[in-house]
Formats: sequence, structure tokens, C-alpha cells
Amino acid sequence: MSANDQSLTEGSIASHLIRLSIPASMGMIFNTLYNLSDFWFAGKISDDALAGVSIAGSVFFLILAIGIGIQTGASAVIAPEVGKGNLDGVANRVDQVLGLSLILSAVVTVVGIICAEPLVYFLGAEEHIAPLSMEYVSITIFGAFTFVLSFAAAGVLMAFGDTKSNRNVLALGFFVNLALNPLLTFGLGLGVTGLALATVIIKGASSWYLFWILSKRLGRWSIPKFDINHYVELLRQVLPASFNMLTIILGGFITISLVGRFGSEHVAGYAVGLRLEQVLLLPALGLNTAVMALAGQNFGADQPERVLESYKKGLTIGLAMAAVSIPVMLFLSPAMMDFFTNDESIRNTGAAYLRVDAIAFYAYVVLFLSTASLQAIKQPMFPMFLGIARQLVLPVSINYILIVFFDFPMMSIFYTIISVVVVSAFVAHWYTLRQLGRLRASPAH
Repeated sequence: MSANDQSLTEGSIASHLIRLSIPASMGMIFNTLYNLSDFWFAGKISDDALAGVSIAGSVFFLILAIGIGIQTGASAVIAPEVGKGNLDGVANRVDQVLGLSLILSAVVTVVGIICAEPLVYFLGAEEHIAPLSMEYVSITIFGAFTFVLSFAAAGVLMAFGDTKSNRNVLALGFFVNLALNPLLTFGLGLGVTGLALATVIIKGASSWYLFWILSKRLGRWSIPKFDINHYVELLRQVLPASFNMLTIILGGFITISLVGRFGSEHVAGYAVGLRLEQVLLLPALGLNTAVMALAGQNFGADQPERVLESYKKGLTIGLAMAAVSIPVMLFLSPAMMDFFTNDESIRNTGAAYLRVDAIAFYAYVVLFLSTASLQAIKQPMFPMFLGIARQLVLPVSINYILIVFFDFPMMSIFYTIISVVVVSAFVAHWYTLRQLGRLRASPAH
């Protein structure tokens, strides 16, 4: 099989975007439903368990920061090689991705062991909630390598224009989780530990499957290489993407801590609201995956016009997505929250967040596609710095002043978040158009 079997360097941009984004979106939907199912089963254990798993999920995002960085870096580095038709170069880079993934997995585990419990308390867990959070976190920390490896393989396949394999494994994982969760949690009496153990088992099987699919494309199994000299180019993409995600997580930690000042039930409501928002944003995230793969291959093939067109077509498709999702957030958020809890405080907080955040829905789309386009042309630094500003510096400083010093109500936290997102989207769009225009004007990149 040649690297260009699913070439994105010719044909309709819009058709490619739709072809790639649909399975990517479906995979993300199943992945988020997977996470929501953990929340649902936790709620069946108790409201305390739901609050504990909600807080644990925020700590778990540390693993996702590294995983998403690896996925983004692998796609950014490998997609141009695919666009050139250099399959030998692709295979060598995949070996480097695998080796780096194992190293970073070990780092995540060590950091998690040291930092998990302080973070749980920092996020507002009360004395009776913290042990439940730690039950979940402890298992996932030791299984961190399964998550990172699955992200790595998905990123490489994405560079090939294959978003279906990851969709398939995420869909199957969701249904397996529906069986394993009640078996381990209630059947074997493991409680919250059962929820975490099911996740690690499923992710381990998923990573093996994705690397098996990849071995069929490359004609051999990948072999981890530990050569720091070859990690430099990969790390130039991985570290900014991971750090960008880390700023999202750190900003989220502090936001949850501020929400936690009003009670653990509000943390649970905000956490569930975030997950529901993610479900609605999943088609846009699938589109983000498609834009990155499409722009990356065309960047490698030296077709800057198609890189720019990928971004613009993506924005048009994203606008249609927003037209569908915004009314859902405005009018159906209480009904969606009712599915997870009967607690009025949890329900009202989640619904309030969704209604406010509807204002910023298309701004999120613009930010996703701007970041994807810049990463695809190997310019990941601006998204990282913008992420620091919009996810960490601005909302945290503003909210801290409003809540701690001026005793503003909890809703002010949500209004600050969406205001910063909207302004950031305008800045990101302007910068992306400028950089893509320069790429088109340059005789060579």
C-alpha cells in the first residue's frame, strides 16, 4: 500500500473535509459518550461518587494533554511525508513517535503519582469526596501508557487520511464499556475503581488494534526508537500542542477551584455541563481533524492554495454546525442535565453554563480550525501563546479578582470565559489568514 492511497492533494476540498470529518466526529461522539457513561454509572453509585469522578476527570486531563500533543505532533510531522509519497520516511517517523510516546507515558505516571492527591483537594474535593476521586485517578495514572499510545496511533492514521479506524475502535470501546462498567462496578463490587479499571482495559486493547491497523499500512510493526536527535522535530510540534492543552487544563483547574468555592455540587454541574458542551462541539472537532490532515498533506505537496482553501471551507462548514448546536444549548440544556442527576443545584449549574456558552460556540470553531491550520504548516507557537492568554492568564486573573476580591456571583465566571473566547477567535482568525497568505506568496516553504 502506498502512502498516497488516500491522497488529499487533489480532488474537492469540501468533499475531503466531509469524508474525513464525519468518521472523526462519530469517533469523538462515542468517546465523549464513553466519558458520560462513566458519569452516569458514577451517579448510580451515589451523588458523592458522581462528584468524585467529576473532579477525577479534571485531573485525568493531564494524561490527555500529553496524548493530544503526541497525536497532533505525529500528524503534523507525518502528513507532509505522506503528501510527498515518502513511505520509508513515514515508517521511520512512526518508530520515533512510538519511542517518544513510551517516554512521555512514564513521565506522566511519575508526575501523576506526585501531584494527583494535592490536585484533587485543590479542585475543591471535600474530605468525603477526595477518596472517591483518588480511586479513579490512581488506576488511570498507572494505565497512562494505554491512553498515550492510542492517541499516537490515531495521529499517524489521521496523517494518512484515515479517520475511520479510530472511529471504529472508539465506537466499540463505548459499547464494551457499557458492559464492563456494571460488571466491575456492581457485579464485582469494585465501585469507582471498576469504572477506572474498565477504561484502562479498553484503552489498552484500542492501542493494540490501532497499531495493528498501522502495521498493515506500513508493511511491518512499528519498533520504538530512542534517539533524541530524531526527537527534535517531533518535539517542536508535540510540546506546543501539549502545552496548549496543559494551559486549558490548568485554567480549568483554577476555574473549577473557583466554582468549588460555591460547593461541590456546582463543580459536578459545571463538569457535566462541560461534557455536554463537548458532545455538541464534537462535529467541529472532527472538522478540525479533517482540516489538519488535509492542510498537512497539501503543505507537504507544496500546494499552499489548497491549504488556504481547506481553512476557509472548514469555516463555512463549521458555521452550519453552529446553526444546529446553538439552539440545542439554549433550549434543551435543562433536559440534558436531567439525564444525569436529580439534584437541583447540579442541574441548574450545568444548564446555566451551557446557555451562556452558546454565545461562544462559533468562536470555538474558529479557534479549532485556526489552530489546526497553523499546526499543519508547522507553526504551532502562536496557538500555544494564544492558549496561554485565553485559557490561563486572562480568565483566571479576571475571575480571581471578581470572585475573591469583589465577591461576584458564580455566573460571572461563565461570562468571563465566553468573552475571552470570542475576542481570541477574532485574533486567531486574523493571524491565520495572514500566515496562510504569506505561505501562498512564498516561492517555497
